[in-house]
This record gives sequence, structure tokens and C-alpha cells, in this order.
Amino acid sequence: MARVLVIGLDPAKIQGWDPEPVQAAVARGQARFDDYGIQADLCLVALEENPEETIVEALTRNDYICVVIGGGIRKQEPLLEFFEKVVNLVRQHAPDAAIAFNSSPEDSADAALRWLR
Repeated sequence: MARVLVIGLDPAKIQGWDPEPVQAAVARGQARFDDYGIQADLCLVALEENPEETIVEALTRNDYICVVIGGGIRKQEPLLEFFEKVVNLVRQHAPDAAIAFNSSPEDSADAALRWLR
């Protein structure tokens, strides 16, 4: 069975806003993997808590056919350097995995499916 890793920012660890809508969207997105019969692991990181180590641990825990990198990491210009690190961590620790990008937490399964077909 195909196994996918979704990497994103932990909405509960971002200061100054209500994480519940994003958490609900992440849950809906993870449920879509189930609908497609795809095993999906979630790696949510906090920028202040050594996110690179957390990502490496997740990447090396299983063999992934695809890694989805979330928009919270990709779309914010102040995080450009971190986004580069994430891409290179995936290349280093899961070199056979496709890299996909979602447009929202709810379409992570669709992003992965582009590479699983």
C-alpha cells in the first residue's frame, strides 16, 4: 500500500490566531487519504522547536512514495529558507519519494495522487 507523508506547520503552535479552522481542515484532508485507501502520516512542526529534526525523524520512520509539503511552509516569503531546507531534507532522507505541494490542507490527498497514478 502506498504511504504518504504530509509535512506542515502545526497550527496549534502559531501565536496570535485561532488554530481550530486549520486543524479541522487538516483532519478533513487526512480523512480524504482514507477515502482513497492511502496510508498518510502527518508531520506538523513548530518553527521554534527544532523542526528539521522532527522532519528527519518522520522521513526516516517509513518508506514514503510521496511527501506533500504544505502551503504554510511554502507560501510565506519569510519561510523561504526553511522551505528550501525541507525540500532538501526530503531529497536526502527520502530520495525515492515524489514531492508534491498542496494548495490547502484539504487537498493533500489530491496532491499526492498526482504522483501516485
